[in-house]
Amino acid sequence: KLKVTMVAWDRYDATIITAVNNFLLKVWNSSTGQLLHSLSGHDDEVFVLEAHPFDQRIVLSAGHDGNIFVWDIDKGTKIRNYFNMIEGQGHGAVFDCKFSPDGQHFACTDSHGHLLLFGFGCNKYYEKIPDQMFFHTDYRPLIRDANNYVLDEQTQQAPHLMPPPFLVDVDGNPHPTRFQRLVPGRENCKDEQLIPQLGYVA
Repeated sequence: KLKVTMVAWDRYDATIITAVNNFLLKVWNSSTGQLLHSLSGHDDEVFVLEAHPFDQRIVLSAGHDGNIFVWDIDKGTKIRNYFNMIEGQGHGAVFDCKFSPDGQHFACTDSHGHLLLFGFGCNKYYEKIPDQMFFHTDYRPLIRDANNYVLDEQTQQAPHLMPPPFLVDVDGNPHPTRFQRLVPGRENCKDEQLIPQLGYVA
């Protein structure tokens, strides 16, 4: 049975784009309901449809097949295709994508925890950032209290009330203080406040 997995409007609401679980995208006239185009290219379900912030012709789609497509929905044609191949692991399903406000870049997240950045210009700005960035609290166990509220097991605090976390690599090693200032709430901290005390009390 065919099911619609995602719906998006273009920037000016002239067309509606639907993703169907037969892996096709359909472009519809929003006033008349007339089918304008069927777009093929995906080979697994699509859960991401993102309209360009000001160009009503441009729509981005991405899905569990690891493909990211940029479409011209006026012509019903593919402008660009990217495949999220992860070395030694096959492809990563793409879970979300968003355009930047100026429409020159877009960012995607995948099933392996990667952030993918696409756009015009060079990547020098991003080379300052470490390849692996996690919050030290990302994989800490949670518990429920007597009222069924969620608490951090170690501190017995509600996660949203805990202080800003520290940035660490995949092994839990903290990054230098210049990276810790990237965490909202730590921008103006002194150096000594940016060195985590990650010891554990028995």
